[in-house]
Amino acid sequence: MELILKQDVQNLGFKDDIVTVKNGYGRNYLIPQGFAVLATSSAKKVLAENLKQKAHKEAKMVNDAKALAESLKALEIKITAKAGGEKLFGSITNIDIAAALASAGHEIDRKFITSGIVKRIGKYNATVRLHRDVIVELAYEIVAEKA
Repeated sequence: MELILKQDVQNLGFKDDIVTVKNGYGRNYLIPQGFAVLATSSAKKVLAENLKQKAHKEAKMVNDAKALAESLKALEIKITAKAGGEKLFGSITNIDIAAALASAGHEIDRKFITSGIVKRIGKYNATVRLHRDVIVELAYEIVAEKA
């Protein structure tokens, strides 16, 4: 069964992709949940026209994301935290990295930052997804707060 996805589906595809799935999965889950529609010939024509119109907007978004990625690579982010020796009192998460980026002038939602939970002083890397096609590695350093 051929379907056109109306939104991103985990482990299947992205919005506006044409995918082939088993009949039961399409009929009993994807279509009733509103995740997909049948890929008829008229629906494919409408999709092609919509994709053509979105192409210009998408190209601009990718270029903006690449420019932002270059500016993020140039940043030196230092996060200060209370520490006893090498170990932190608490931890540093995506929220703290998003706050550090916001103070540097780049508003990025914490959902798009992947770093894990850090509990020691040192240098670390975080992954920032700016667009589906633009993912950047962000280096940051955790330093101890001076008394």
